[in-house]
Amino acid sequence: MIKMVITLKRREGMTHDEFTHYQRNIHRPLLMSIPEAEQYIRRFVVSYPVPAPNYPEPDYDSVVEAWFDTMDDLNAFYFCENFLKNVDPDHENFIDLNAFGRIISEEEVVIG
Repeated sequence: MIKMVITLKRREGMTHDEFTHYQRNIHRPLLMSIPEAEQYIRRFVVSYPVPAPNYPEPDYDSVVEAWFDTMDDLNAFYFCENFLKNVDPDHENFIDLNAFGRIISEEEVVIG
């Protein structure tokens, strides 16, 4: 399996709660509404920071993990017309597009 991990930071002027609300209630339903989401995504997880005394403040407001069977499936999803036309433009509404990170990877499970 291929996994894409994306770190996201909220756009300027937006609180963490506003970012979380937008990502959960507006962007995620938009993403999941395109047929290619069901066709290509095998697992999709979003993680949000929680208060963690004795640890530094997080650099990001969420981490997105999306699993695909193959690199071709990942590319078919992220470069399909529905994603490019309907989903991708929405990112600027809640993400700082200059402060996100992305890695395409294969998981190596150590425990589990």
